[in-house]
Amino acid sequence: MGEQGKPRVVFMGTPDFAAESLRALIASDECEVVAVYTQPDRPCGRGRQCKPSPVKGVALENGIDVFQPVNFKEQKDVDELAALEPDVLVVAAYGLILPQSVLDVPKCMPLNVHASLLPKYRGAAPIQRCIQDGEIVTGISIMKMEAGLDTGPVMVMRALRIGHNDHAGRIHDELAELGGACIVEALSRLKTGAYELKEQDDSLASYAKKLSKQEGEIDWNRPAEQIHNQIRAMYPWPGAYFQWVNESGRKIRLNVVPGEVGADDSGAIAPGTIIGEIGGKLAVTTADKVYLTPEVKPEGKKAMTAESFVCGYMKDCKD
Repeated sequence: MGEQGKPRVVFMGTPDFAAESLRALIASDECEVVAVYTQPDRPCGRGRQCKPSPVKGVALENGIDVFQPVNFKEQKDVDELAALEPDVLVVAAYGLILPQSVLDVPKCMPLNVHASLLPKYRGAAPIQRCIQDGEIVTGISIMKMEAGLDTGPVMVMRALRIGHNDHAGRIHDELAELGGACIVEALSRLKTGAYELKEQDDSLASYAKKLSKQEGEIDWNRPAEQIHNQIRAMYPWPGAYFQWVNESGRKIRLNVVPGEVGADDSGAIAPGTIIGEIGGKLAVTTADKVYLTPEVKPEGKKAMTAESFVCGYMKDCKD
């Protein structure tokens, strides 16, 4: 144990989701964060400049040592971790599958912050997949890590309701905050010994595979509710889009932001037809109803409100 009997924690994570858990641990009195592991800096943006991960930024702001191995295939990297003498590894969206040699390092156990109610939605994209499936509840699971993918026994689980119009970006932020609270609770339980590890029921498991950009393409021949779930799940990344053909026959790729399912039946109008503005939103026909989106972004252009799009693209079609 570290100072005043606090468990020594090595934190492993990379994106914003993980950074929230790290902030919560640093601010708590339940542990001592002795080091942070995160993915190596990688070139990004137009200038291809290397940018530190959100987790690295939080660590440096708080004077915590940062380690960035490519992986743990080299024994020296495992030995370097072991030399930190962690009581607990806390892992949140690290981006690496950890070998057993790493999971065996902490004196107590490795814990993972996972954004679903396990055993549902194991894998890389639990937030997006549950919204895509139309789920109304998700949550955070703190589990003891083992060799399988998100298969370990669960110590803490907290649910979060998904509103009908909530998108992946909003649920991500809410789960990130909840994840921070849950991992602090887990370490508090661990410190006092007042915890229970509940085995997962593998027969109820589902897998949330990684997203691809191609999954953002909208097929308007489907029911509006399914399309709504797709658009919500793909926002803000990779984004939902479709190819719209204007009056002169020109194809224009339009990115669509989450909106709502309209009450009006689309009737005999072909799915994927933009029929104009309804209540400040752009109305697109689907297999059964219209879909209402507040904003579209033509490829290579700035985002436009429904009114701006109708005026600029549907009346005079100059662009």
